[in-house]
Amino acid sequence: MKTIISRTFIYICSMASRNALLFIFITIVIDATGLGIIIPSLPNLVADTMHITVEESSAYYGPVLASYALMQFIFAPIVGGISDRYGRRPVLLMSLFGLGVDYVFMFFAPSLVWLIIGRCIAGMFGASFTTASAYIADISTDENRTRNFGFIGAAFGVGFVLGPALGGFLADFGLRVPFLAAAILSLVNLIYGFFVLKESLPVEKRRPFVLRRSNPVGAMFQIVKYKQLALLFLVFFLYYLAGMAIHSSWNYLTQEKFHWSLRDVGISLAVVGICVAIVQGGFTGRFSKAFGDRKTVLIGMFIFFFSLLGIGFATQGWMLYALMVPYAFTGLAGPAIKSIMAGNTSESEQGELQGTITSLISLSEIIGPIMMMALFTYTTVGLPESEKVYGSPYFLGAAFVTLATLLFVVSTRKLKSQPSEK
Repeated sequence: MKTIISRTFIYICSMASRNALLFIFITIVIDATGLGIIIPSLPNLVADTMHITVEESSAYYGPVLASYALMQFIFAPIVGGISDRYGRRPVLLMSLFGLGVDYVFMFFAPSLVWLIIGRCIAGMFGASFTTASAYIADISTDENRTRNFGFIGAAFGVGFVLGPALGGFLADFGLRVPFLAAAILSLVNLIYGFFVLKESLPVEKRRPFVLRRSNPVGAMFQIVKYKQLALLFLVFFLYYLAGMAIHSSWNYLTQEKFHWSLRDVGISLAVVGICVAIVQGGFTGRFSKAFGDRKTVLIGMFIFFFSLLGIGFATQGWMLYALMVPYAFTGLAGPAIKSIMAGNTSESEQGELQGTITSLISLSEIIGPIMMMALFTYTTVGLPESEKVYGSPYFLGAAFVTLATLLFVVSTRKLKSQPSEK
């Protein structure tokens, strides 16, 4: 039996070695599973470390999420620049190690301060998404780039199928148990990557590391260098800022308004993950091929707008499930935007580009949770039930999507080339 398992493992590893896309998919699945495991329990852990109710913890939940994003905002451009200089492999392995350390901190955290320290460590090393995106850009062509970026979204979807469901189940055995499980998964991913991952960036295509270009301020200035793509960076920022409505307040919306348990929250996130995985893995490339990247983005933005409004106005828990399928199609926009940008950037600058994009995403994750949870707290905590507006973050998110769509229409008209456009 052990021989069969061993041979199977060796076969899978050899297959992954020959297929870089498969490895990246598996890596992100494991990463997303680890992240998904802790999501159902994180608000309760914040409340536990501060000895307050879950409802009162909403005022502190935003800063906890933002601490991770702040560190990633600072370090993502540095990591992107380092990966352009030294390759993707060492950077990706380093990020996996950092995530494991974070989950250990969160497992033992006796107070909110230690919880935030753990999130800061994760943000410093959490470059798996940035480096994975650069890795995808390295091995992709104009014809399959959008599809391949869609696989990243699909991998996150699969991880969020496994993670929240597992996290909701493990929470029954103890509030901190999911964090220990996430740490173990990160260690497994690190070992897997050490033995399997091959380098995707040839030495001749690497560029010198320049600190003035590889820092958050430098990364923002690099946006000016891309000229025709400059507005697309703002579109990307607004797109992710709108998504923070769901990422920040879903636990509180479902627990406070619909009285869901942690297991219910985990199951709901798992269902979302299934829908996202199916859409991004099976439909992103097809939409891009059929409609072109530009129209694919517009379709995704249109669905995003109405999904946010639907969640904000929902009066029954089952309505959230009814909105999960259309919401999954909002993920069409991200890979298509990224494909347009990557297709207009040289091979030697893909790491820098992805680092800049990740910095913008991180900036949205710094501002978004604080903004959304402050709005949620202001419109719910301490108010009579009849006066509470649980959907306030979602209405604000819909406004951001509207602005992003208008800017996208303007910015893509000025592009000289859109490789995947029909």
